[in-house]
Amino acid sequence: MSAGALAVGLAGMLASLALLIWLAYRGWSVLLLAPLCAMLAALISGQPVLAHWTQTFMGSTGRFLAQFFPLFLLGSLFGKLMEDSSSVDAVAQFMIDKLGSRHALVAVVLGGALVTYGGVSLFVAFFVLAPMAQALFRSANLPRRLMPAAIMLGTATFTMSALPGTPALQNAIPMPFFGTTPFAAPGLGVIASIVMAGFGLWWLSRVAASARRNGEGFVEPENGAAKGQEDGTSALVRERASVAQTFDPAEIGGTEPSKEAGPPPPWVALAPLAVVVGMNFVMNVVVFPRIDASYLAEPRWGATTLSAVAGVWGVSVALALGIVVLVALNRQRLGALRESVDAGANASVLPVLSVGSLVGYGAVIAALPAFEAVRDWVLGIGGGPLVSLAVATNLLAGLTGSASGGLTIALDALGDTYMQLAAQHHIDPALLHRVAVMSSGTLDSLPHNGAVVTLLAVCGSTHRESYRDLVVVSILGALLALAVVIVLGTLFGSF
Repeated sequence: MSAGALAVGLAGMLASLALLIWLAYRGWSVLLLAPLCAMLAALISGQPVLAHWTQTFMGSTGRFLAQFFPLFLLGSLFGKLMEDSSSVDAVAQFMIDKLGSRHALVAVVLGGALVTYGGVSLFVAFFVLAPMAQALFRSANLPRRLMPAAIMLGTATFTMSALPGTPALQNAIPMPFFGTTPFAAPGLGVIASIVMAGFGLWWLSRVAASARRNGEGFVEPENGAAKGQEDGTSALVRERASVAQTFDPAEIGGTEPSKEAGPPPPWVALAPLAVVVGMNFVMNVVVFPRIDASYLAEPRWGATTLSAVAGVWGVSVALALGIVVLVALNRQRLGALRESVDAGANASVLPVLSVGSLVGYGAVIAALPAFEAVRDWVLGIGGGPLVSLAVATNLLAGLTGSASGGLTIALDALGDTYMQLAAQHHIDPALLHRVAVMSSGTLDSLPHNGAVVTLLAVCGSTHRESYRDLVVVSILGALLALAVVIVLGTLFGSF
């Protein structure tokens, strides 16, 4: 490839990416932007545009949907039923009652961690935790500007990318590429979780103590608490949020729990979460290693292997059983069960198509001749495969504003290469899994990230008021934990 053609190709890739980021941030739908920007890059590179659209873009998008739509569907349904049965409220209230206003920060963080590690969608947790955190912060006279950081720390850091077995989509994406399970590198995951949670709580406690010394306390939102709820479901927030998580914020609310039944007791609210975590472990650690799945090698099953599908199967079974237990224990509280089920299913459609479109965009970029130079640059980063994988995933997650989208693009383009490097350097694929997942949950929290925009809106806050503390707990803390995992993994391997 000549230097001139390479320069033109790289310019086309950068121009298409800049256009995608700019228009997505302004609220344009990724469903339209992703193919448009991909075709622009192909056109500038002199590649066949229509062939890339129907064969490359749609082929990659279709593969993503085929692999991960069950997790979007079941995860959204589980989250909606937990919301409509008031189970999420009951869990959060349980933590608040146990810890009280004296430990308001810890209560908010642990409450968020408990529900999201149990499988509840991030956005469902946001809308439930925000009013409870506001009441707790008001009682403790803590600055309201710390609410988004506390909620983000509990819901979108260690429970999303580090804790072994988490049913978060990000933890499932590497499994087909590396043949791993949700419990990949459990010891390193636990250490990373302690680093993230400990660093984040240290920072929030430090800022809260400084605020008390300066006489800063809780201040009511100017336009009342309802403002955040309205902004949280606006069209602009919805478009930005659709690529950030597996739940469409437009389906939040709309169905009410039965008032006669009342909220569930804590054990009823916690039971479905325990079922999801426990069954995920049983399927991946006990059941799948003992079954004969050689039939998967047949062409009619896609000529695949159990290791390529076991992770998705395990999480799917865990969520499905959690839904059954949830409905059985809360049938009287789910006064409009059909409406709740419909809303939960509908909530999965826009996010899965939006993230799939980003994946299709990445596939087109990776297929362009100029991408070989980008791949060579990434693989040439000093520090070995773990460092280059971390850098590539961080950059893509940050640029797209999506942990799942950036992670899938990175693994679609470079997953096979990293598996070959892992074999050459004797690196356990489980270590690649944990590094990749943790790398996706760092720079994705830049200002244009849909989860960040939604959380600030729900809390009635702004980037100017709250984003600094959110950066510290969700980006700096995650980068610190990632560095610890890379160092330990390099020295001791996966454990």
